[in-house]
Amino acid sequence: MTEHGRNPPAKTYRPGVGIVLFNAAGHVLIAERIDNPGGWQMPQGGIDEGEAPETAVFREMEEEIGTRNAKIIGMMDEWICYDFPQALSDRLWNGKYRGQRQKWIALRFLGTDDEIDLTTHDEPEFGDWKWVPFDELTRYAVPFKRTVYAHVVKEFARYAKPENA
Repeated sequence: MTEHGRNPPAKTYRPGVGIVLFNAAGHVLIAERIDNPGGWQMPQGGIDEGEAPETAVFREMEEEIGTRNAKIIGMMDEWICYDFPQALSDRLWNGKYRGQRQKWIALRFLGTDDEIDLTTHDEPEFGDWKWVPFDELTRYAVPFKRTVYAHVVKEFARYAKPENA
């Protein structure tokens, strides 16, 4: 990745996990941010100090979409970084981070759609959600995340098929 780089100094990027949740049809879950109507993204969140990405992914999934009912099916070896737009960088976390450094993890959803609940957290991030074909993912991404999402699509395309295919 050229524009956003790979593996820059970790201290300037917030460590986190990206959640690529596939359903049985091979579609991926995206959710619309409450603070940015029309801004769709895959769930993601921070990794607490001393927490493994494999632990953080289930905690964040439960906080953001109300379920842990999934199994890990893949994880990127490398960390993917992206920068926030300057106005966003200055506002988030009191300007502490220039962007995020993420470990992207693919999971297979084992539950039913009625288990997904965006209101389980005290301050929900999302107002709506849907399953989309994985190859359409980048068209939903905000511009500063498109390069990251394109890399995720390339890396995890092998999971974007019906479960029994």
